[in-house]
Amino acid sequence: MHKVTKAASTALLLVIIVVCLIYLKSILVPLILAAIFYLIVVEVRTMISGMISLKEHKLPIWLQNLMASLTIFGILFVVVKIMSVSIQNLSESMSHYDGNLQLMEDKLNALFDINITNSLNKMVGDTNFTSLLRTVLSSVTGLFGNAFTILLYIVFLLLEESGFGDKLKAMYPKDSDYVQVMKLLTRVSNLVSSYLTLKTFVSLITGVLSYLVLVFVGIDAPFFWAAIIFILNYIPTIGSLIATLFPAFFIIIQTAEPTLGLVVLLAVGAIQLIVGNFVEPKLMGNSLNVSSLVVLIALAFWGTIWGVIGMILSVPITVLMIIIFGEFESTRRIAILLSETGNIGAPQIRTNLDDDFFFDETVQN
Repeated sequence: MHKVTKAASTALLLVIIVVCLIYLKSILVPLILAAIFYLIVVEVRTMISGMISLKEHKLPIWLQNLMASLTIFGILFVVVKIMSVSIQNLSESMSHYDGNLQLMEDKLNALFDINITNSLNKMVGDTNFTSLLRTVLSSVTGLFGNAFTILLYIVFLLLEESGFGDKLKAMYPKDSDYVQVMKLLTRVSNLVSSYLTLKTFVSLITGVLSYLVLVFVGIDAPFFWAAIIFILNYIPTIGSLIATLFPAFFIIIQTAEPTLGLVVLLAVGAIQLIVGNFVEPKLMGNSLNVSSLVVLIALAFWGTIWGVIGMILSVPITVLMIIIFGEFESTRRIAILLSETGNIGAPQIRTNLDDDFFFDETVQN
């Protein structure tokens, strides 16, 4: 009876957590994105500190943070500015796309001797492409809507950094406990930072190569579509597929030439295939140790509750779960289940912290 009660309590708590994740989305998503940007700032300031040395003295941490932040936000400002111009150009060109869509439709009707409009209407009903494209563009623009909130979080994370060690020391007075907790936090930070750095590098390669292809075929706003490919490449599995279909479909609408769509589909698809199956595994190896099935489930779960941002964050969140769950005996089996190989290493944190976890008796029994 006690086991049933404990299992029911655990299930109820999980439901409460999921409900909180859904209803606190507007708070949690900017905070998580700010934490990711904070890790990026730490990576960049480490690079800057390594490149700039003042003989026996290091640069002050506030100066490193300032230089890293200005570098990152300078790059983001340029990218957002170019994206804004691209979106404006697309909006101004929309009036031509419906005409091209009708022209392509007439070509297909003549080629296959069918009425493609009636066939499509039976499946999806009447669709106004211009309205659809405006919706997509407004959604992309909305990604920058929380920029100020995220920036505010980043500033306070950087300010809190200086006193965090003292707080942690007060929480764990024993030196051994303090060292073990610091090891865990350092491991989490290093692995997530490594994933984000390598994934960004791989996405950048994919985006640049795709940009060259899109410029060659003459697509409108090639930087915009290359940026979409770059962003969607963070989404496991389906991201690369969607990123390939978007520009291929758009070039058909723009030019009313299905052949160009096929060229883009094959060229960008080949880039995604080569980078995703050869370059990315070579750089990342098996360091993430996440089951492919778990990645798909995490993608569906986080995508359902947080949308596109949830899909992008699904892998880092899963990696965090494996690392943290693997540090406690009461949740270690869950970490093994989520991992790819089942080998998650030995726990590095003290075992008497296990009592703090609600999984304790349920999992062990």
